[in-house]
Amino acid sequence: MTETATLRLTNGLGRLAPGITLSAAVAIASVLAEPVLKQLAGGRVGIPAVVIALVIGMILHPIANTKRFEPGMTFCVKKLLRWAIALLGLRVALGDIAALGLGTAVLVIVSMVVTVVTGFVLARLLGREPGVGALGGVATAVCGASAALATATVVPDYRNKAADTAFTVIAMNVLATVAMLAYPLLCVWLGLTQQQTGVMLGATIHDVAQVVGAGQAVSDEAANAAVIVKLFRVFLLLPAVLIVGWWLTRHGETHGDAKVPVPVFAFVFLIMCLVNSVLSTQAWLAGIYLPVRDILLEISRWGLLIAIAALGLGTSIAAMARLGWRHLAVVTGTSLVILVVATSGIILLG
Repeated sequence: MTETATLRLTNGLGRLAPGITLSAAVAIASVLAEPVLKQLAGGRVGIPAVVIALVIGMILHPIANTKRFEPGMTFCVKKLLRWAIALLGLRVALGDIAALGLGTAVLVIVSMVVTVVTGFVLARLLGREPGVGALGGVATAVCGASAALATATVVPDYRNKAADTAFTVIAMNVLATVAMLAYPLLCVWLGLTQQQTGVMLGATIHDVAQVVGAGQAVSDEAANAAVIVKLFRVFLLLPAVLIVGWWLTRHGETHGDAKVPVPVFAFVFLIMCLVNSVLSTQAWLAGIYLPVRDILLEISRWGLLIAIAALGLGTSIAAMARLGWRHLAVVTGTSLVILVVATSGIILLG
């Protein structure tokens, strides 16, 4: 490695270190606080570490909201999270994916289509640009903020497009955070099984990070199902963006070239599922593979926890209170629609 390359690496790590360190500290604090809070509740009710990490992070946002911490926190949410999710594939076998069934896939697609259509309808009723409906509908239906940014590339230019895109990104993060905390409780109230809970979380929560956090707050079984269903939605990002772009430009309006991020981590997740499906059935490899898998899954668990902590640190409670009501009505409406359609379908499918 040349001296220049070494210097660049050192500078890069130096920029990331403060944010990663703060996120890791919040994650460690949440793990230490989990048994203490359970004991204070008489041992009957426990708050999962992922929820504690999110709440502590949000409380500390005024401290973390500086340029010093931002690069490392962004790394945790964007990069570390995806690596941790990819490693979760070692906890899933291909049989687990198949067990969800064709009915689940159809339900997810139907709920996504209804959600996108609802976005356009609500935007029209509330006097907003069609682009607002497209941004809110696709972001809710697919994968939150990243879907909003991808959709923005196919929405024809209009006066407030940039502001609407930024609003949608913020709103998706806010609503997904609320869903992460509320939806597991809703699943308990509805009496859903662990697998049904995972499907519901994966089919309704916007961003990948919050889906993982909500699933981990329930159980490993629920988290596995939630991640599988969520990644199925992520795989549908490209067709969703292209169809919406065609719909918006069918009258001759122009837009930029679509820029849809390739979900590499989702493909790695599937590869890890395949590896686990093969190696876990080989008795002669069990002594080597299982300990290695346990270590990687522990790394994944901490990676997810640190990423959730960073997500909380980057979430402004004040910004949540400043969201415009008409725009908020669009994304709230699409969120409620995907929740009702998906949950109703899950209950009907049994």
